Amino acid sequence: MTLVMGVDSSTQSCKVVITDAATGAVVRQGRASHPDGTSVDPEAWWTALQAAIADAGGIDDVDAWAIGGQQHGMVALDADGRVVRDALLWNDTRSARAAADLTAEFGADELARRTGLVPVASFTITKLRWLRDAEPDNAARVAAVALPHDWLTWRLRGFGPAGESPRGPVLDELVTDRSDASGTGYWNPATGGYDRDLLVAALGHDAVLPRVLGPEEWVTDADGRRVGGGAGDNAGAALGLGAGPGDVVVSIGTSGTVFAVSEERTIDPTGTVAGFADCTGRFLPLVATLNAARVLDAIGRVLGVDHAELSRLALAAAPGAAGLTLVPYFEGERTPNLPDATASLTGMTLASTTRENLARAAVEGMLSGLAAGLEALRGLGVPLERALLVGGGAQSEAVRRIAPLVLGLPVEVPEPGEYVALGAARQAASVLSA
Repeated sequence: MTLVMGVDSSTQSCKVVITDAATGAVVRQGRASHPDGTSVDPEAWWTALQAAIADAGGIDDVDAWAIGGQQHGMVALDADGRVVRDALLWNDTRSARAAADLTAEFGADELARRTGLVPVASFTITKLRWLRDAEPDNAARVAAVALPHDWLTWRLRGFGPAGESPRGPVLDELVTDRSDASGTGYWNPATGGYDRDLLVAALGHDAVLPRVLGPEEWVTDADGRRVGGGAGDNAGAALGLGAGPGDVVVSIGTSGTVFAVSEERTIDPTGTVAGFADCTGRFLPLVATLNAARVLDAIGRVLGVDHAELSRLALAAAPGAAGLTLVPYFEGERTPNLPDATASLTGMTLASTTRENLARAAVEGMLSGLAAGLEALRGLGVPLERALLVGGGAQSEAVRRIAPLVLGLPVEVPEPGEYVALGAARQAASVLSA
């Protein structure tokens, strides 16, 4: 049996799966936690990756591997391969002003044409501009910029800080893939190259950027294993799910995401739809929300119930919750771009304000934000035929039963699985035969 490893280094934890390269069957797996926060020392991810690999029984018998991970995070390295400051994660909104400044300087239409994106606080380009403006001394030290999965791939291949890694700080050995590169805000999905002028406008100077590997390109680690380019988390999940054109994945986790597999590139100057690439050579237009499963957590706390009881209450109410409407912007919002927004509850009357209606309003409010994402994709001509509902929130019976009504599509709920890690493992298997 030929074994491959796939990794999902997410916001909250690191998951490792070792699978049979021929069948995709999971042979063994491991896991380790990540620290909380929106600004994290990447060394914590490296420690967690090593712990998760050990928990999975090691990789001595593995022939290839690839790492998927959270998109957009800024890992800034100096010339010695050392991390300049804690990484700013996708959900760190301190760069909202930087996003507005970049849009004002270049114009939304121009940025969407050049990169497929209109900057919001999530994207790496805005974090680099924030670094330039808020911490100029740190910005001046930056010799290379990587994303979380790029940096972990580099470290596991044996590279790293001078004196602390067997292969040393060879910054030119940083690699990435199309999907994660397309989330930076300085990569052009039409040309497949970096837009250096945008990088310099953000950081203040040029820097080493990871080489973008094609779908079946590979490099090696210190032991000669083949290593795939990896994937951003959503692209990894699409690959792990086997999603194809016509499919839209609706993921309800810490964040909410709606992304479709498309043969054609999308350009949306409003910034609602991010024109990402995927890791197979196609495209992955995506709408993201900051508020997803945590909406259910919050209303469950208010009602003093667990998720099962919240689901029962929601299903006991009629569609529409008697007019009770929850706008669930508890943590600001990314789509629409309202980083300082708060949640609101409207339509409260003596008749509508019941525990059942509040539970129903929470489910419908969360799903309505995702349904707006579907409409944005349709508006750009992306074909949508089937919704695949995944993530922790998809385990709620109320979410599963209400979703077809709100989303307006046939809904399938795949068995729970580590789809980002499985997608990375599938990529690792593909580079073995490349």
